[in-house]
Amino acid sequence: MATNSAAVSGVSGGFIKKYSDVLIAGIIIMIVLMMIIPLPTMMLDLLLCVNITFALVIVMVTIYNTDALDLSIFPSLLLITTLFRLALNISSTRLILLNGYAGEVITAFGNFVVGGNAVVGFVVFLIIVAINFIVITKGAERVAEVSARFTLDAMPGKQMSIDADLNQGTITDAEAKARREKIQREADFYGAMDGASKFVKGDAIASLVITGINIVGGFIIGMVQRGLTVEQALTNYTLMTVGDGLVGQIPALLISTATGLIVTRSAASEDTNLGSDVVSQLFKNSRVFFIVGGVLALLAIVPGLPGIPFACLSAISLLIGYNLMKMENEPVESEEEAEKAEKKKQEATKPENIVSLLQVDPMELEIGYSLIPLVDTGQGGDLLERIVMIRRQCALELGLVVPTIRIRDNIQIKPNAYIIKLKGIEIAKGELMLDHYLAMNSGTVFEEVAGIETTEPAFGLPALWITESQREQAEMNGYTVVDAVSVLATHLTEVIKEHADEILGRKETQDLVDNLKKANSSLVDEVVPDLMNVGEIQKVLANLLRERISIRDMSTIFEVLADYARATKDTDILTEYVRHSMARQITQQNLQNNVIPCITLDPAIENRIAGAVQRTDRGSYVSLDPDTMQKLLAALNNELTKLTNMGYQPIVLTNPAVRPYFRRLVERAIQGIIVLSHAEIEQSVELQILGVVKI
Repeated sequence: MATNSAAVSGVSGGFIKKYSDVLIAGIIIMIVLMMIIPLPTMMLDLLLCVNITFALVIVMVTIYNTDALDLSIFPSLLLITTLFRLALNISSTRLILLNGYAGEVITAFGNFVVGGNAVVGFVVFLIIVAINFIVITKGAERVAEVSARFTLDAMPGKQMSIDADLNQGTITDAEAKARREKIQREADFYGAMDGASKFVKGDAIASLVITGINIVGGFIIGMVQRGLTVEQALTNYTLMTVGDGLVGQIPALLISTATGLIVTRSAASEDTNLGSDVVSQLFKNSRVFFIVGGVLALLAIVPGLPGIPFACLSAISLLIGYNLMKMENEPVESEEEAEKAEKKKQEATKPENIVSLLQVDPMELEIGYSLIPLVDTGQGGDLLERIVMIRRQCALELGLVVPTIRIRDNIQIKPNAYIIKLKGIEIAKGELMLDHYLAMNSGTVFEEVAGIETTEPAFGLPALWITESQREQAEMNGYTVVDAVSVLATHLTEVIKEHADEILGRKETQDLVDNLKKANSSLVDEVVPDLMNVGEIQKVLANLLRERISIRDMSTIFEVLADYARATKDTDILTEYVRHSMARQITQQNLQNNVIPCITLDPAIENRIAGAVQRTDRGSYVSLDPDTMQKLLAALNNELTKLTNMGYQPIVLTNPAVRPYFRRLVERAIQGIIVLSHAEIEQSVELQILGVVKI
């Protein structure tokens, strides 16, 4: 028998769920028809009871909800219940005015609840309407309005947090999509609640108007059409109207309370309901109840005040305080709490939880809160798209797959500042002015403009922050003008190129090898692992990237390694062989007006450097005395200054045998220097020697 009942229940539940849209449409149509078609008193009694029941259900649901979105359909329910109450008011008004009787429910409320006294009933009705309209509805309306405003204001920060977690890899695409949908649903919900609360306000006003019409209309009908005396008409129709108003206002009061509860649950815990929060937050300090009990005891002994009620309440407060104090001083935890604490301790000490703290993001971009609009697509920010383009550009120019860059806000830095980090360490920083443009002197400025002096962060050039109204004039005066996000994107690009050799790790190298193996597996198999391992290949590639030589042509690099790795394992020498094979690329990269302007080293200096090379098991290095080193750097700086003053790149041409050692010798002292060897220049290209370094 129980099985049959469960089966029938399951079938009926499935039927209701399947045709729920038809059911809701039918209910709304029925509500509208109630306003037109007269209802029998028995049907009106049933529907009034349904109204009260449904209001109670909604209040209970809101009390046990742990999140406002658990009842996201509440704004729509508010509209339907308001429409239902108005339909019931119209039906009951019709019966009261036509028959002088509107069923047992209204009669009972008119006689039993207010003792058959129309004046008392009317006063009670007005009090309920005032509480509903002035206190609950007004407060809920304000809370909904403020919640909607703050929810919308908080959306950019929440969206940025999701994007940052997604870029970091801490959440999946599906989780990010779910969190974005929740944020959107919250905004939609509080926006809808802001408007839906007006329904309750309008319902309270309509109840007052309907009640007034019923009293006046009933009074006229009773005296004119039914021949009742003034007292009889006033008593019968007013009592019936007040009963009708009370029957309608009690569910309205419940729905208003539910509205207030659902919009004020924003600060509640996610896993607790209203009852749990009330108990845990009110009954947590024994001193509060001891003080309250003492005050009540004093009031109980004051002459003229009712002593017994205050004494009883004082005893209850002191008893609650005593029990709370015992719980606070209880040394032994309950079995359930002890089990939870032990489980939490075990979780916290698991190796994987500790190891997760050691993870370092490959690259990070921290921004001040004023720069959040740069990553908020809702405010027109396109920094995320720019970063995608930067990674694409680095792949095309350097052959390097830049790892995901995590973006997050940092309130500890200046609001308009940003910090670029590599493996958790700051490597660059800058400041932006979002409502300004950066104007740089490209050498063609014939008239200066007024602005805030600054330094362009990527190349260290002097620049000005100018307003949008000055942009056109600055461009006409010869300035190069860019917006703030372009400044940040350019800086980030240059930082990536400058530290490309550090970004390339063994994992990234293995990915490049695996990608090459898909197209030329025989070449990869010849080199790895028989001739070289992944670590040695990574050193060769890093040497190339350190001097901004693209490693995109992995096939050529591996062919050279396959030819020479049998003869030597020195990664510096192998790097030079690879550079020789990439002569065309290196030449095109440094070509200026179809020639390569450069300076050279005096043969005596080259011979001294070659003689100072010290070779060890851990690699080779140059050992020059400090005096020679100082003279070399001074002479080199002097010649490079002449070269750069002519508008050329700082290129030094050396013998292939000393090129890597000379560069390693001077790269720390002279940033951006380009050191080439004769073997890396195509024979068809003209060399323009503009100076010789001598000491």
